[in-house]
Amino acid sequence: MRILISGICGFAGSSIAQGLLDRDSALKVIGLDNLSRAGSHLNIEPLRARGVKLVHADLRSPSDLEAIAAVDWIIDAAANPSVLAGIDGTTSSRQLIEHNLYGTVNLLELAKRHRAGLILLSTSRVYSVRSLASIPVVLRDDRFEPDPTGTLPAGVSSRGIAENFSTTPPLSLYGSSKLASECLALEYGETFEFPVWINRCGVLAGAGQFGRSDQGIFSFWINAYQRRVPLKYIGFDGAGHQTRDCLHPLDLLPALQEQMATVESQKPRILNFGGGPENSMSLAQLSKWCANRFGLHPVAGDPEPRPFDVPWLVMDSRLAKETWSWRPAISLEAILEGIARHAESHPRWLEMSAAL
Repeated sequence: MRILISGICGFAGSSIAQGLLDRDSALKVIGLDNLSRAGSHLNIEPLRARGVKLVHADLRSPSDLEAIAAVDWIIDAAANPSVLAGIDGTTSSRQLIEHNLYGTVNLLELAKRHRAGLILLSTSRVYSVRSLASIPVVLRDDRFEPDPTGTLPAGVSSRGIAENFSTTPPLSLYGSSKLASECLALEYGETFEFPVWINRCGVLAGAGQFGRSDQGIFSFWINAYQRRVPLKYIGFDGAGHQTRDCLHPLDLLPALQEQMATVESQKPRILNFGGGPENSMSLAQLSKWCANRFGLHPVAGDPEPRPFDVPWLVMDSRLAKETWSWRPAISLEAILEGIARHAESHPRWLEMSAAL
């Protein structure tokens, strides 16, 4: 089987490529990346050592894909994944849409040409910011949780946010670009008769991730804390009670293999994949974990809210469990400890990933 992975030199793309080859060394993996993300060049040689064919290509340019030979499946792992993208002063809104939406369209045209299946790695940020912000929460053990005495919107439970939760804008430009990509991917698949799967991923985290304060927060926080870099809780009274769950990309592998082995199916095409309540924690809890691991380091507080932040966003992946017998296998503790060990053995990681 020939598999094309876009964004292969990013954390998710490289982890998935390595993991698939660990499971089946006979796979032929072709990788596309424009290497625009700081630190992504570090994954070039490890991938080449596994026999991955790397193509320096910009998905925004259709001509960059013209020479790609026929493949069986495309995994779209390329994106600018920050909710602040397009409004943070470092990226333009046009570039965000070109990367996240037009890039996917060009991959869909490639899938159409070769009649290849496509798996889109989407995001939890396709869910409505206003609806997420309106979920009644209570403070418990230094973290926000849904208020069990309040009226919860459709698609919300103690298990997290389900696929039927509102996707009504505003979402963020990032979230809207991914939601539009989802719609077009499903339309292309239906119209041109090739299989499409949409995997809405929670926060991806693990050793070797290029974390920043607006994306890859678990990796960024641990690396910054270990190096005694100034940190601060933003919004929500500046106390760090905002809560997210995390998932290691390697936990996607069983579902990806099932999806690539399934062409004709009545199974749901859009599924959440996240760590769930068991793999969730607040920033305040993460700081306590870091203090136990590295020693105390003060964290400042800034109550001023930041655009598109929400108090609680945990993924409900029960539909993936029902559909593919899927559940995350790598524990939160294992993810955090892996990041910590990597931080200790790579003292310049934040600088290399342009997080400072």
